[in-house]
Amino acid sequence: MSVEIIYFVHGTTFDNEQDISSGWKDVDISPKGVEQSITLKDQVKDKKFDVVFCSDLKRAVHSAELSFKDLYEIISDPRLRECNYGDFNGKPSEIVEPLQETHIVERFPNGESYENVKVRIANFLDFLKKDYDGKNVAIVAHKAPQLALDVLIKGKTWEQAFAEDWRKTHSWQPGWEYTL
Repeated sequence: MSVEIIYFVHGTTFDNEQDISSGWKDVDISPKGVEQSITLKDQVKDKKFDVVFCSDLKRAVHSAELSFKDLYEIISDPRLRECNYGDFNGKPSEIVEPLQETHIVERFPNGESYENVKVRIANFLDFLKKDYDGKNVAIVAHKAPQLALDVLIKGKTWEQAFAEDWRKTHSWQPGWEYTL
């Protein structure tokens, strides 16, 4: 058996609109993010899920609720949080984004590394294998957990995951598929 996962990113936030990298700063989605999340509901209406998991950060919870409330059970899980940029949470993206690829192993000051995120996501995937085998699961979360899925499930290196990230290639789509 396997777990079929479709990964969705939260809608645009107020920080995104100001080129701020939120990290663990708990910012909400903007009116544009609300519109994106409502539109996503229509874009994936033919998909069927057994459960929807989301990060416990407000932007992911709000996005998940707008897209999936009243259709599926939504469970927030802190393991799906964005990377904790520590002292860089809520700082300008022009500062934070270049640092991301240099903090794959080394932790952000007072934060975590992308390898730490990978450990969280590996733990979450073990939970899915144990409790949701044979199920279709939706996840609504952030950049770092999605990159960790690319590393853990698709076998990419961190360097590949960053280089091929849809945010860099400007290739957003309404969900990314993973088989666990």
